[in-house]
Amino acid sequence: MRVTASALPDVKLLEPRVFGDERGFFFESWNRRTLIDAGIDADFVQDNHSRSRQGVLRGLHYQVEHAQGKLVRVSEGEVFDVAVDLRRSSATFGKAIGVVLSAANKRMLWIPPGFAHGFLVTSEVAEFLYKATDYYHPEHERTLLWNDPALAIAWPLTGEPILAAKDAVGKPLADAEPYV
Repeated sequence: MRVTASALPDVKLLEPRVFGDERGFFFESWNRRTLIDAGIDADFVQDNHSRSRQGVLRGLHYQVEHAQGKLVRVSEGEVFDVAVDLRRSSATFGKAIGVVLSAANKRMLWIPPGFAHGFLVTSEVAEFLYKATDYYHPEHERTLLWNDPALAIAWPLTGEPILAAKDAVGKPLADAEPYV
């Protein structure tokens, strides 16, 4: 597996070795030893799986307590996946990165604790999988405004996104609760 730092150095892009032939393919989607060797020492406690249709934008979510690190990937379709650094003490505070994750490219993204996360479905449907380092605590969940100009996220939209009510009223970075 090849692991490389993104423009936000703590966010890592993982590209597994894929073995394919006429029968299909095989790849390791998670290997603790490989991740530790790449500097990702994460203890995953929860797996999540969502299915969304084209145009659905989920996020940008984070938990102010019980911050979650996430290893994310797509098993069907394609998404534009985004991470935003919300660690006030970080040199990249308020910076965002977006990458295309798809069933075809089999890439994964490691988003450490202290980041907001979200994605936009760019294919007809997408199945999104993620491993989390802490449990979901709804009382600590916050939403960062997906289209805050301060974030300068170049969402590949073809129209208005389909949003959950909480995502439509997220807070701009200037009013968000950051991490220390």
